[in-house]
Amino acid sequence: MTAPVIDIDIDPTWTETIDWEALAAAAAQATAAVAPELAHDTMLVSLVLADDDEVHALNKQWRARDKATNVLSFPMLSREEVLRAAAAPAAPAMLGDMILAHGVCMREADEKGIPMTAHASHLIVHGLLHLAGYDHELGDAEAEEMEALERKALALLGLADPYA
Repeated sequence: MTAPVIDIDIDPTWTETIDWEALAAAAAQATAAVAPELAHDTMLVSLVLADDDEVHALNKQWRARDKATNVLSFPMLSREEVLRAAAAPAAPAMLGDMILAHGVCMREADEKGIPMTAHASHLIVHGLLHLAGYDHELGDAEAEEMEALERKALALLGLADPYA
């Protein structure tokens, strides 16, 4: 199965010895397996592993939230455009950008008692679904649909349900 191609930029604050390319590719494969509109290697994603300050500034500028958050997603295509690109994959389509905040991700993983790799995988799956046009903030039905897809993708990765 194919999946979006993820280009990664890693800030020096991310000092963990993790194969981020392999982790992101596995998360993309699992997400594409549950959201077939993402099962195309002509879809491109930029993933930035940033520090909390950068994510805080972006969250404040683009979402009017004055704090760092774990993951931000900036889609380049609407849901309809994603579905059209999936139906006729020809030229590469830039899905968008995802940015993870190091300190927030580390704290959350510690609080949940899970490895950073598991939490980062979940956040990449979550971000990819946002880039595909899913949005848990639109209502309960949308949140349930997105969480169900996340659970399925994480199960494919052998990871526990983060919503249990």
